[in-house]
Amino acid sequence: MTRDALEKRQITIYLAAIGFALFVGTAARSHADLLEPAILPALVGLLYVTFLQVPSAGLRRCLANGRFLAALLTTNFVAVPLVVWGLGFLLPENPAIRLGVFMVLLTPCIDYVVVFTRLGRGDAELMLAATPVLLVGQMALLPIYLFLMQGDGAFTLVKAAPFVKAFFWIILIPLGIAWLTEGWAKRSVRGHQFTLTMGWLPVPLLAVTLFLVIGAEVGRVEEAAGEIARVVPVYVGYLIVIPIVARLAGWLFKLHAGAGRALVFSAGTRNSLVVLPLALAVPEVGGLVAAVVVTQTLVELVGEVVYIRWVPRLVPE
Repeated sequence: MTRDALEKRQITIYLAAIGFALFVGTAARSHADLLEPAILPALVGLLYVTFLQVPSAGLRRCLANGRFLAALLTTNFVAVPLVVWGLGFLLPENPAIRLGVFMVLLTPCIDYVVVFTRLGRGDAELMLAATPVLLVGQMALLPIYLFLMQGDGAFTLVKAAPFVKAFFWIILIPLGIAWLTEGWAKRSVRGHQFTLTMGWLPVPLLAVTLFLVIGAEVGRVEEAAGEIARVVPVYVGYLIVIPIVARLAGWLFKLHAGAGRALVFSAGTRNSLVVLPLALAVPEVGGLVAAVVVTQTLVELVGEVVYIRWVPRLVPE
């Protein structure tokens, strides 16, 4: 098995991990909670190897591409919140359900979006280089968006401590270690070899993370199926509307086809894996909030299969 062959089979690997997680989480529901403590370490490891694939030169390339960066930030942090605000009128009044939907739809993905961008013939390298910018931006802006959309009620459910912890563990630690590793790789043959070896890990680590997340939370999804079913049409509606919005943004910013497709995938793919630890930290109703977040993952993965074929037609050469 070569690294190239592994990456070509990654969708099959992810679907297998999800299927196994659904089986384990359903068949051994009483033990599913044992998976939960492993989610954050797996996520930190995943983000470390993801950021390790982003050389500082690649990040500079993204920052230097002013049109793409402007389109990316405008779409994810202006257009998407407006769409989510509109979809919010279709949500039930339950504050925990609304919080879960807002948390996951307002945060752009920074991991498997790169996979789907590549499969959809978008500029995956540019998308990968943008991930640190997107992660910092969403952690800074999410509390503001939650306040604007849910008022003071958001802060009765969400505390500041989980956001500080997430910023430290999910951004500073993996990004800092990745850049230290890059420096080591430039100075040492052993460091370079280590970096090459780490390049094998994004696919298996993402599969493990998906297994842990879905396996741990599928029981909660089943328990609240009646309430959660009401948010599925909102998730589907988001997947239908947002590519058109992103396509318009790409046209306005005059992006080339590869960058325009990357923009569509970024807008359509949400950050459920990173948001989940924040959802679980919500007092009393964290289980329901987490179930709403995980439901979005399951809906989104089906949508991504459609995106892979549709986005190249939506954004032609």
